[in-house]
Amino acid sequence: MGQLFSELRPEHEKFIKKQRMFFVASAPMDTDGHVNLSPKGYDSFRIISPTEVAYLDLTGSGNETSAHLQENGRITLMFCAFEGPPLIMRLFGKGTVILPDSPRWDELVKDFPLLPGARQIITVNVQEVKTSCGWAIPFYSYSKERDTLQKWTLAKDEQELLAYQKENNVVSMDGLPTPLGQKLFPAVGGDNEA
Repeated sequence: MGQLFSELRPEHEKFIKKQRMFFVASAPMDTDGHVNLSPKGYDSFRIISPTEVAYLDLTGSGNETSAHLQENGRITLMFCAFEGPPLIMRLFGKGTVILPDSPRWDELVKDFPLLPGARQIITVNVQEVKTSCGWAIPFYSYSKERDTLQKWTLAKDEQELLAYQKENNVVSMDGLPTPLGQKLFPAVGGDNEA
C-alpha cells in the first residue's frame, strides 16, 4: 500500500497542487520537548523542484517550527486527500528558515501571494516522499478560506505586529531561540552565531 520515493514525481506534484491545506511537523532534539504539528492554509505552498518545496509562514501565536529547524532541521509535511481518491503523502526532509532580509527571500517571495503578516519562508530539502492509502480519512467539502488571520493582521500597524512577534515568536515553548527572534530582538531571542 505505502510507497517510498527519493523525490517528488509529476503525479505527486499534481496531487499537492489540488490540496487546500497541509500539515507541518517538527520537534526539538530534547526528547522531553514538545513535538509541534501545525495545519497550514491559504495559497501558501510552492514546489520549487522535485527535491525542494517551500511555504510562506505567517505570524501566529507561536514559532515552533522555526526554532526546531534552527536547532536540528528535521521537518515532515503531510498532505491528505479529503476529496477524490484516498491518499496521504508525507515529505520528509531538512528545513531552512528564510527571513525577509536574507538573499533568498526576494527569489522566493515573488512566487507567493502577498499575504499580511508574512514573517518567513520555510524551505524543505525533500529527502523522502512516502505515500500511504488514506482509506480511513473522511471526505470533507471545501467551502472557503477563513479571513480571520488576515483581518487580525491588517488591524495592526507595523509596531503593533512587531510587539506581538516579540512577545510570541522569539523563542519556542521549550525556550529554543528562533531565527526571527535573533534577527529582530537579539537581546530577547539570544545570539546563536558562533
